[in-house]
Amino acid sequence: MRLPRDISGNDLASALKLHGYCITRKTGSHMRLTTTECGEHHLTIPQHQSLRIGTLAAILTDVASHFKITREELYQQLFGSNK
Repeated sequence: MRLPRDISGNDLASALKLHGYCITRKTGSHMRLTTTECGEHHLTIPQHQSLRIGTLAAILTDVASHFKITREELYQQLFGSNK
């Protein structure tokens, strides 16, 4: 699976609402998101126009690990199979 280079922090935060994440804090150029599905989980996302590939991969891996699914499955759920 090849990750796209055009996903912004705001796009990712909006997509993660599917899994119950909501913005609990904004500080500078970062957002703190929290979900209580499958236990409480927090993550920080930069509010950049396009996230770096490594940053996006790390965030998706962290969320996928929390929900006990693969990163590919999470990406399909969030953005569909064609992106």
